[in-house]
Amino acid sequence: MVDSVDDEICYEPTEEFVEQSNVSAFMREHGIETFEDLHERTVSNIEGVEDSGLDWFWDEVIEHLGLEFFEEYDLVRDATDGPQFTDWYAGGELNIAHNTVDRHARLESERRNKVATIWEGEDGDVREVTYHELHRQSNRVANALENRGIETGDTVGLYMPMVPEIVPLLYGCFKAGAIAVPIFSGFGVDATATRIDDAECAVLFTGDGYYRRGDEIRLKAQADEAIEKAGHIEHTIVYDRLGSDEASIPWDDARDEWWDDAVGSASAEYETKSLPSDHESMLLYSSGTTGKPKGIVHTHAGGLVQPTKEIYFAFDHKPADRFFWVSDIGWMMGPWTLIGNHALGGTVFLYEGAPDYPNPDRFWELIDEHGLSVFGISPTAIRALQKHGDEWLAGHDFSTLRLLGSTGEPWDPDSWKWFLDRVGGGETPIMNISGGTEIFGCFLQPTPLHALKPGTLGGPALGMDVDVVDAGGESVADDNEKGYLVCKSSAPSMTKSLWSGDERYLEEYWSRFEDMWDHGDWAQKDEEGFWFLHGRSDDVLNVAGRKVGPAEVEGALIEHEAVNAAVAVGADDETKGTAIVTYVILNEGYTETEALREELRRRVGDELGKPFRPREILFVDEFPKTQSGKIVRRIIQSVYEGDEIGDLSSIENPEAIDGIDAAR
Repeated sequence: MVDSVDDEICYEPTEEFVEQSNVSAFMREHGIETFEDLHERTVSNIEGVEDSGLDWFWDEVIEHLGLEFFEEYDLVRDATDGPQFTDWYAGGELNIAHNTVDRHARLESERRNKVATIWEGEDGDVREVTYHELHRQSNRVANALENRGIETGDTVGLYMPMVPEIVPLLYGCFKAGAIAVPIFSGFGVDATATRIDDAECAVLFTGDGYYRRGDEIRLKAQADEAIEKAGHIEHTIVYDRLGSDEASIPWDDARDEWWDDAVGSASAEYETKSLPSDHESMLLYSSGTTGKPKGIVHTHAGGLVQPTKEIYFAFDHKPADRFFWVSDIGWMMGPWTLIGNHALGGTVFLYEGAPDYPNPDRFWELIDEHGLSVFGISPTAIRALQKHGDEWLAGHDFSTLRLLGSTGEPWDPDSWKWFLDRVGGGETPIMNISGGTEIFGCFLQPTPLHALKPGTLGGPALGMDVDVVDAGGESVADDNEKGYLVCKSSAPSMTKSLWSGDERYLEEYWSRFEDMWDHGDWAQKDEEGFWFLHGRSDDVLNVAGRKVGPAEVEGALIEHEAVNAAVAVGADDETKGTAIVTYVILNEGYTETEALREELRRRVGDELGKPFRPREILFVDEFPKTQSGKIVRRIIQSVYEGDEIGDLSSIENPEAIDGIDAAR
C-alpha cells in the first residue's frame, strides 16, 4: 500500500537482471514476449491460443516448479458450485511436507545435506539445520502426535517461541494429516484462549519462554491460563528455550511434557500421509487487531502451490538464496516463507529477537554476517529504523542482497526511497506485495521485470484475475480512478471457507459483488500501469458527506519533512458528523509547536480539501504496534474515544498507549 502516489520511477531493472529472472525463462519457454501478455494468458482463455487460461497456468505451474502429487489430479479446477467453492486439483493426493522436506532428504538428493534453516537467537546463538536433519525431526513430531492420539483432521496448536523447532513442528503436523493452528507468540491469555477454543485443539505445543530486548518473556504460565479458559487441551508439549525445569515454571504432570521427552524420544522414521488436495493443512486466524478473529482454512494443494509460485516468480528464487522475512510463525508470512522456500529447496533465515536490540543495526548485522539475499520487513519497522539515522548502516555490507520485500501497511515515498537507496543501494528492487491471510499469498506483486515507483505493488500476480471496480461492480472507466480491489475468479489458495462456517465466509468476501471476491481494499492503477492501494475500503471517514481514506490523510502528513509517522482516526462531531483526528510522530530535530501543528493542518487541507483538515493534531513519541511492526489503529481510536481497549496481548509496546492517552 501507499500513503500517496509519487509519479517518479525510481527503479529500473537492468537488462541482465530481467533476462536472468525465472519469469523471463518461463516466458521464453512459452513464446511470450511481454509480462502483460503473460498475465493475460494466466487468467483468460484466449481464442486460438491453447496455452492460456486459469486451468492451463495452474496446471503448468505444477510441472514447472517440480511439485509432486502422490496421486495425479483428474481436474485442475472444478467450479461447478461457483467460484466461492471451487475444488482445485480435484481427485489428486499430495502432502505439503513431502514437497518441502521428504523429497529433498532422499539419499540421492543433492539437497540432502543443504542447510534448510539458519536461526539466530537474540542472545547471538546460531543453529543450522539441514534437510536431512529437518526430515528426521519432522518425522519425530508426526510420531509424537500419533502417540498422543492425533488423527487425520485433528487440530494442533502451535503457541511457540521463534526457535528452529517451529519448522519440523509445522511439517510434522502436515505429515500426520493434522491441521496446524499457529498462534502468535506475543498473544496473551485471551487471544490465545479464543483460538484454542475455536479450533478445539487437543494438543498444544508451547515453550517456557523466549528472549526479547534482553529480557526473558515467560510463555508457559500464559499458555496454562489460556488452557484453563479454553479447555480442550489434553497434552501440552513444552520446548525449553530458557533452561527451565518443572520447579521454575507452572507444571501439570498429568498433561505437560518436555519437547525432548515427547518428540526427542519418538522414532525418526515416518511415512508421510497421502491426503486429498482439499484436505485442510492450516487454520490461520486473522490477527484480531480489527475485531473478532476469523478462522481461515487452507488446504494442502493451495497452501503449497501459491507460496511456491510467488517465491519462484516474484522473488526470483535462486538455489543460493538466503531468505529472511521478519515475521512470527503465528502470522501468515511465517508459514508462507517456510513453505514457499522449502518447496524449492531453499534456505530460510529465522531470528528470535527485536529489530533494534541491542542496537538499531541488529538487522543490518544479520544481513551482513549471514549473507542474506532477500530481506522482507514492514514499512512501519523501516520508518522506525530510519529514524535512528544512517550512521547505523555504516560499515555493514549489503552486497549479498538481491531483493527487498514489504507488505502489510502503507508506504510513504520518503521511507520507501530510503529503503531502496540506503539498504538496497538504489539497485535492489522492493517487492511490495499485498494479499493476505485469506489467500495465503498475493493479489498484487511486482516481479524482477517491473520498474518501480515509490509504494507501488507492481500489478496483478500471475494466475490472479484481479480488477478495480466501482460500487456497481464494473471496471473503473479511467486510469487513476480509485475503486474496490476484487478477484473475478477463484485461486487455489483462497480459504475454502471459514472455520465457523460458510455464512460468514460468503458475507465477508462474496456478498458485495456477484461472483467476485471483494478484498476490502481501495485500489488504483495509474496511466502508466502501476498499481497502488490506499487502505481499507471499510475504513473510509465520512466528513460532512465527503469521504476520505485514513491512508490519504496520513500520507499528506508524512510527506512533510518534520513527520516520521502518522495515524488518522475518526471522531464524532456535532457539525460534520465525523471529524478527523491525527496523531503524529516527529522526526529528530523537530519540536512540537502550535505553529507546526497549524502548518500540518493546512497541509492536509491543501492536499485533500479544507473539509478534511484535522480537527486535532496530537504529538506522541510512539504508536502501539505488534511485534511484526504493524500499527494497531483500533487501539488508538478506542483510546481517543475513551472506549474499552480490549485485548492488548499482541502489542509489543503497551506503554505507548499511555502516551496516546496523555496527548488527548
